[in-house]
Amino acid sequence: MTRVATIPLQRTMASAISGAQEKLAITQKQLSTGKKATDFASLGTEAVRNLSAHSLLEQQKAQSNVAKRVGTTMSLYQGHIEGIQTATTSLRQQILSAIGTGQSAGLQQAMDSSFNQMRSSLNAAEGGTPLFGGSQINRAPFSVATLADAASVPADQAFHDDNVLASARVADGLDVTYGVNASSMATGIYEAYRAMAQIGQVGETLTDAQKTALEGVISKLDSGLKQLGTVNADNGRKQNQVEDLTTRGEERSLLLQQVIEDNEDADLGQVAIDLSQQKTVLEASYSVFSQLSSLSLVKYL
Repeated sequence: MTRVATIPLQRTMASAISGAQEKLAITQKQLSTGKKATDFASLGTEAVRNLSAHSLLEQQKAQSNVAKRVGTTMSLYQGHIEGIQTATTSLRQQILSAIGTGQSAGLQQAMDSSFNQMRSSLNAAEGGTPLFGGSQINRAPFSVATLADAASVPADQAFHDDNVLASARVADGLDVTYGVNASSMATGIYEAYRAMAQIGQVGETLTDAQKTALEGVISKLDSGLKQLGTVNADNGRKQNQVEDLTTRGEERSLLLQQVIEDNEDADLGQVAIDLSQQKTVLEASYSVFSQLSSLSLVKYL
């Protein structure tokens, strides 16, 4: 009778052991993956919220990547614009010095060098695509090869860009139009170089006619530098806008990531405690089951 009576108890214990093994397996899985559940369905009521958070996070990451690329491109704009500004401002000072002293040794080389700096910057490219060409990507936006050539090439023939500017979505519902075209930033300075070229070769000493012509060049350079400064300021404003949006996007990404982690990530400290307790319970269950299995009337006969 004793042996028969233990059978239902053994079945109950076997069922309990099976449940304990299942719980232990789940806990071990949490420990190895660091996650509360293996799929969204196991998250219960938080599943919809986390699916939405994942979707928004991926969207935010994509927008942040776009914003960073746009920011990099605008930084390149700034570098080339300021390179032209620096070279032109230095040349302006040399011209003023030559006008004041009448001595112009090295001035012709300085004018040629500054022109070449402008041409190189206007034709700069990113990934093989001209930075300042607008939608015209199959030719250089500025085609005058030397300062001497500028004497006979008007601005409308020197520049080959257009007014098509790039646009990018950098935040929800917000597109930023950006881009700088060669003609929009350098037409004024080019007119100053044309005036230099039309003076002819400058020797070591200026003639009165050359002094007068160079005074006209200074006026054109001032106008061109003002135009260039305006373009650079507008580019800088857009840079600040994109940087601000990038920072906000990163903050939003952190918030969404925290929502996801709170609902999906396991508390590893608590998991370790649960694992230890579940192992202890399971080992005790094994011991009890073993003792029940060994019960027999033989010991009492």
